[in-house]
Amino acid sequence: MTIHHDNANSTPAAAAGTWRLGDRTVNRVGFGAMRLTGMPWDDKPKDRADAIAVLRRAIELGVDHIDTAAFYFLPTRSANELISTALQPYPGDLVLTTKVGPARSRDGAFEYARPDQLRAQVEENIRQLGLDHLDVVNLRWGAGMDKEPGSVAEHFGALAELREAGLIRHLGVSNVSAEQLAEATAIAPVVCVQNRYGLTERQDEALVETCARHGIAFVPFFTVATSLPGATPHGGHDETGQAEVAKVAKAHGASPAQVRLAWTLHHGDHILAIPGTGNRAHLEENIAAGALRLSDDEMALLDGIATAP
Repeated sequence: MTIHHDNANSTPAAAAGTWRLGDRTVNRVGFGAMRLTGMPWDDKPKDRADAIAVLRRAIELGVDHIDTAAFYFLPTRSANELISTALQPYPGDLVLTTKVGPARSRDGAFEYARPDQLRAQVEENIRQLGLDHLDVVNLRWGAGMDKEPGSVAEHFGALAELREAGLIRHLGVSNVSAEQLAEATAIAPVVCVQNRYGLTERQDEALVETCARHGIAFVPFFTVATSLPGATPHGGHDETGQAEVAKVAKAHGASPAQVRLAWTLHHGDHILAIPGTGNRAHLEENIAAGALRLSDDEMALLDGIATAP
């Protein structure tokens, strides 16, 4: 794979550079914890020891930004508990970002919190992670529910009060529109926006540009996913652009997933990747993608891929 290191002594996760997340500087390649436990549609949960090993390896590779949530769990696995077990005492440079809004029952059913219920969710994350406050909390909007009780402004206002109380250091939003981002920023500073975005998921490109103009980190999720349930009209594989991705991957001795990650990172210094996995080899591959440098011609080829409606 064609790689470039700005600093010979830097860690693999630092190869794509850094960005400010509130008052903290983090490497642009981080880690998403959702897959640590195994996904709800998997046949069985991930091995606990393997998940702990993945987290510790991520830190060794220089990851200093981990995205998680209290609602990332299976009946016998919790992402927050795995993080706490694997990484305490936490490295001083580690930023843990979590999300509130959705809540899941033990049987996996979702419901959405009212503004007055958000404090309990914040405190749950604090307790599970073994912290006295949270670095960054995203208000996760939508999350598959038909209707949320109240508005983004009401919910974000409740989180802003918890920030003033010292339970939260910085605030972000997730799965929002440009209008909802504006609602939030009118109430309190927003340090990050976490929306779905990737090579064949470009509906939020205008929002990516808005974040760049305002110095807000854009943190895409499902950047390399091509076969998530519901990702296509029939829930199967999204084959859009496979030939172009394969061509670029072959030229660099890289995988298609690495090319997708690199393409995303090339679309702005303010973009922070959080690829998730419960597999150590996949972790190392994802982080190595931060060192992949695509040429202007390769970017033009990939930019020309028609996205699914």
